[in-house]
Amino acid sequence: MTTAELIGTILVRDLGGVRREIEAYRTDADLWKLDPAIPNSAGTLALHLAGNLRHYVGAVLGDSGYVRDRDAEFSARGVSRADLLRQLDAAAADITKVMPRIADAQLAATYPVPVAGRTVSTGDMLIHLAVHLTYHLGQIDYHRRLLGGSTKSIGAVSPAELRSATPAQ
Repeated sequence: MTTAELIGTILVRDLGGVRREIEAYRTDADLWKLDPAIPNSAGTLALHLAGNLRHYVGAVLGDSGYVRDRDAEFSARGVSRADLLRQLDAAAADITKVMPRIADAQLAATYPVPVAGRTVSTGDMLIHLAVHLTYHLGQIDYHRRLLGGSTKSIGAVSPAELRSATPAQ
């Protein structure tokens, strides 16, 4: 298994965590609740994560044809839970398709497009995408707990879901 495939398994695992978080909200309306101290709703973050990964992995590395509308990721409201889940699933499908095609040597090469006005390696970009995803996953978890009234964890970042995880002997 290549390093890119390993990173891909983390991305897919954590998208699964986002999916479970979105499913755990009581209502679709709760996904869009805001608080003065919380500028992004769970719905906004889900749209952002799906768009971000579909662009940087699917379109840039995989030539999927996906066209990102970053402004819409942050301005759309009231998107149904079912549509959010479809978009997250599409991002996971892009990752599953693209990551096995990235050879270890490609990780040291320059990522095909500048990021935030900078040139970075493909490996750095992929690690950044994984950390970015998990950062926002944590925000969604707190949003659900704070605004939804639940203190229950859904095990969003589970070591048991790591590719190499097996029961202890």
